[in-house]
Amino acid sequence: MYRLILFFALLCCSFVNAQNKELLYDFTDIPQALMLNPGMQTDFQWYAGIPGLSGISYQNGSSGVTVNDIFADDGLDINDKVRDRLIEGMGSGDDLSGTYQVELLSGGFRGRNPTNFYSFGIYNEGDAIGYWFKDYAILGFEGNADYIGKEFNLGHLKTRGEILNVYHFGINKKINRELTVGGRAKIYSGAVNFNSTKNRGYYVTEEGENNLLANTIDADMEFRSSGIEEIYRAIDEDPDRLSGILTKRLFFGGNLGLGVDFGFSYQLNEQTVMTASVLDLGFIYNSTNVRNYTVKGKATVEGIEVILPDAFAPTETDFWKELVDKVEALVPFNQSKQNYISFRPTKLYGSLRYNFGETMSSRDYCGCDYRYASYRGSERYVNAVGAQLYAINRPRGPQAALTAFYLRRLGNSLALKTTYTIDKYSFSNIGLGLNVQAGPVNFYAMVDNLLAFENIADSHYTSFQLGLNIITWGKK
Repeated sequence: MYRLILFFALLCCSFVNAQNKELLYDFTDIPQALMLNPGMQTDFQWYAGIPGLSGISYQNGSSGVTVNDIFADDGLDINDKVRDRLIEGMGSGDDLSGTYQVELLSGGFRGRNPTNFYSFGIYNEGDAIGYWFKDYAILGFEGNADYIGKEFNLGHLKTRGEILNVYHFGINKKINRELTVGGRAKIYSGAVNFNSTKNRGYYVTEEGENNLLANTIDADMEFRSSGIEEIYRAIDEDPDRLSGILTKRLFFGGNLGLGVDFGFSYQLNEQTVMTASVLDLGFIYNSTNVRNYTVKGKATVEGIEVILPDAFAPTETDFWKELVDKVEALVPFNQSKQNYISFRPTKLYGSLRYNFGETMSSRDYCGCDYRYASYRGSERYVNAVGAQLYAINRPRGPQAALTAFYLRRLGNSLALKTTYTIDKYSFSNIGLGLNVQAGPVNFYAMVDNLLAFENIADSHYTSFQLGLNIITWGKK
């Protein structure tokens, strides 16, 4: 029973993603934008993030109902709202998801060859997504009495999630005035992983031959987890152990994996830039506290078959046990501790940016050394407009978003970026990002879906990012 409770607790936790950071992407004034494109155009001499205060981000999304849809004081019966808006209103493609990220250490520096810029750091990340298990909800809420002959799809159950630390080192290389490329190597140290994404089968109730009804289940289901059972036991028995368990796993004492990022920026002409990147092309080998559960097989039962009058004769037969044994023999429930590989949710970015307006004084270090004068970057402009494309690999296929943006610089001290994004969560997502440079101190703050602030409970998507850095551009 505790495994069942834990399983549904995990599903609930997954309802707290949309990892798109459209406000930060290609915002070249901010060092953390390198994490979204290691081939971004850079002009920093070096930077250092303030530990715990740089690179903070949080996002959550719901493509179905909102909190307001269920709990609003609108005079409607809550049971009717649950049935009409949640149980029947959401489809199996609707998801509820969430992501957070916090930088523990970040920095970067320009090499002796000023066309090379190196970055490094550690960040903690949690990511989860759960799709609406529609047929399970109908069966649990309404039962099967009114659904004779309907096949309830067991494949509606799809969920995955993880908590991990990422250790990374990247190289950003300016090939010439037009092209900048970059790559980043990553080591993953995972504390928790769970996934159940390849479920198939059905459950159906039909008219029986020996009894009124016959129930058939044809299942091929699997739930894989790593690190969960020990955490659950610590919470139940000794909560003080929890921090020690998580700390050990996040710092190379848990599941380990490898990954890479790649990206580039290409100057099509003096005012037009094209960029693209692929992030988290990698995997984790899960070997810590692994628990896997499978249900595979097919069975049709018509309940307890009683033959009269023989059933009234004295007997030691346990009819219920016979029924359970029969089902378990045909549809066995198995457990294992077999290690497994999980792949990271790979992300793709791309953009086209057009710069215009007045030009600004260059901060590009590469222009200061005559040996590298031909590598000097293009002029900085006070205005930029463009479009961005984003996609992430999800259990039910790629999830995409399209963004239009406008960037405005007010001298070297202040820059603003506003975006309009269309995705499965919202067609009216307007975001605003602010970057402030006060001497060497850099601060940025970004908020998505501003129109939803009038009623957060009715929002399908919320997101914020902020950070604090020290930046220098070196001597001119």
